[in-house]
Order: sequence, then structure tokens, then C-alpha cells
Amino acid sequence: MYLKLVKPFLDFNLATLILLSLSPVLIIIIVLLSIANKGYPFFFQLRPGKDEKVFKLIKFKTMNDKRDEKGELLSDSERITKIGRIIRKTSLDEFPQLINVLKGDMSLIGPRPLLIDYLALYNQAQKKRHLIKPGITGWAQVNGRNNISWTQKFEYDIWYVENISLKLDLRIALLTLKKVLKSEGINSSPTTTMEKFTGN
Repeated sequence: MYLKLVKPFLDFNLATLILLSLSPVLIIIIVLLSIANKGYPFFFQLRPGKDEKVFKLIKFKTMNDKRDEKGELLSDSERITKIGRIIRKTSLDEFPQLINVLKGDMSLIGPRPLLIDYLALYNQAQKKRHLIKPGITGWAQVNGRNNISWTQKFEYDIWYVENISLKLDLRIALLTLKKVLKSEGINSSPTTTMEKFTGN
């Protein structure tokens, strides 16, 4: 009942409310990023969702596309813009994913959607993370995000899938809000990214 009816209802209505409430701030961010990124405020990437169905994830574009003399992208620390650094530190780069929630691709809370390249690397237990919609935040995010190993991350994701409830989602939402307000854990560093998953 909760997963099929209540959660989608809450996702759509809360995503709409958040977008409307923050629209003045989001419009300012779009303008600033358009200037910083030569007219491109958004970053799009294909990610697997529920049942491994691929969708287009939307985020604010916090890094430019500068390349070296060989045509290869520079490091994250060299490409992140000044406004992008602030947006990442405050986790505002994730807010465009509310559009993914409205479209039904994502939920507010669930396992984070990872790279398509990882699909072939998952074992049977790890594949359980795709039994539900991916989320903007999740149990793994409030328990360390980039500061925990892939093994721990998947354990948290699977545990969430097996124990999903309104009470748990409320707990994750409150912990996420607390960590964002304190700039704690959710983004350990604006340029820190998780090392690539290579399998078991």
C-alpha cells in the first residue's frame, strides 16, 4: 500500500511544493550557471531506474567542459566553477532531479541512480536496488555517501529496499535536512567523487 500508492502520492505533491517554494532561488541559479557555462545550466546523464529502465537524470551543471591539449577533460577540481562549488556544497545541484520525480523516473527517497556501466557488474543481491525507483537521497546517503565503501553502500541500499516504510522515509528526510543544513556528510567536498565501482 505505502510503496504503490502513498509514496508516489507524496513524491509528486512534495516535489511540486518544493519546486514552487524554491523557484525564485532556482531561477537565480539557472541564470548564474547559464553565464558560467555559456548557456548550459543543466547536466544530463542516462541512468538506470526501477527495473533497470534507463532515464535521463537532470542536475545543475557545476563544471565546465574545459579540455587539455589532447582533448581530454581536465580534472574535476580544475573544471568546477565558482558558482558550481557553492551549489555543490549546499547540495543545490540535486534539486533539478525533482523534475525526474514529477516525471515518475525517481522518488524523493531511494537508492541513488548509479552509472549504466555498473549494471553488468552487480551480483544478484546488488540488483535488488533496482526493484524500486531510485531517489534523490537515501539510506546510504545519510550514512556516509562518498565516505563509505561500495560494499557498505550496497548493503544500505538493499536494507532500505527490504525495509521501506513511511517511518523510515521520514527518518531519512529529517537526517538529510539536518546534514544539508550542517554541510555534514552529504557532500564531504565539492570536488569529491566516489571511486568507480569495479565489481565484487
